[in-house]
Amino acid sequence: MHSRHPELFVIRHGQTEWNLARRHQGRLDSPLTELGCQQAREMGVILRRIVGERQDVQAFSSPQGRALQTAELSLKPLGWPLTQDARLCEVAFGAWEGLTQTEINAAWPALSAMAEDDPINWHFMSPGGETYLDLERRADAFLADLSGPAVIFTHGILSRVLRARWLGLNEHEMLDLPGGQGIIFHLSDQHGHRTIEK
Repeated sequence: MHSRHPELFVIRHGQTEWNLARRHQGRLDSPLTELGCQQAREMGVILRRIVGERQDVQAFSSPQGRALQTAELSLKPLGWPLTQDARLCEVAFGAWEGLTQTEINAAWPALSAMAEDDPINWHFMSPGGETYLDLERRADAFLADLSGPAVIFTHGILSRVLRARWLGLNEHEMLDLPGGQGIIFHLSDQHGHRTIEK
């Protein structure tokens, strides 16, 4: 499998208070939990092991607090400079931001029924939020600007879209990609897509 894109190490932010409360964060933010901070530090240990000696890797982060906090904790042992890029922000959930799934189901029952049939595309149906095409454009523009291998600190949905675009997958194939926190998603011509955990 050949790609046009450089090697990537994609990291979703560590667990946050709203992840724990199952609230949709989108462009809003909440701080990392103690577990989230621990996940971020563990990512730093893994990064030092797999890319610590390399001079060709740059680090990028979404400017949102939870991603930045994860990046800063992870990169501490490496001492790398970090570039913030707004294209790595999470999908904007519009009217759903700050709400739990239960609250969304109550207020938008018809949309909520669609979550069962099409769980990925459901994330792009929030009133006033971003569409899948919006995220695709952001991910493509970011990838096009990369000049070499990169460590990327981002968010759950954007991480999936970014990896799907790198791999040439459509939004339905994207469903099969693994997710999660405390994991590094490594994309390279040599290995394709693999997960690295402690």
